[in-house]
Amino acid sequence: METSIVISGFGGQGVLFAGQLLAYAGMDDGRFVTWIPSYGPEMRGGTANCTVIISHDPIGAPIVAQPDIALVFNQPSYDKYEPLVKAGGLLVVNSSIVTVDSLRTDLEIVQIPANAIAEQFGTVKMLNLAMIGAMLAHHLVLPVTVLQQALHDHLPARKQQFLQGNLDVLQAGLRAAVPESVAA
Repeated sequence: METSIVISGFGGQGVLFAGQLLAYAGMDDGRFVTWIPSYGPEMRGGTANCTVIISHDPIGAPIVAQPDIALVFNQPSYDKYEPLVKAGGLLVVNSSIVTVDSLRTDLEIVQIPANAIAEQFGTVKMLNLAMIGAMLAHHLVLPVTVLQQALHDHLPARKQQFLQGNLDVLQAGLRAAVPESVAA
């Protein structure tokens, strides 16, 4: 099984790290992965996105025209990727700053206040983990424990003081997006 994921937002929101984390977790779990970052000339504040593919089999091409999943951190990303997610796919939206106006009925849309969740645990910069948690609540691309271990193993040394906060935000994002049928 192969899953393609696009993660998009402003530079400084942790878009590229979210993709790297998924790629590391996939590799650590013995999967085939690709991670392709893309960002404008200004790292902070400009548009940033990345494409991650996680597969049980070798990956034929790293280019994705219609992703299975999109995590959109801001309005321009929503506007760009909402129409591109393939039918039956998943769109995870940061409802703290994105207004959803989709007419699509062939798509699962999950909205979580990622900024607000991250701020509860110290800094809005951890919103990327809330978004990953929300994705995992609806599409278990990788086991949560694998993502947690990848955070332990791959969080840069200069950010180790945020390890527990990131783990907490991941869990909070997962809880915030648990499907109602599971929560009941």
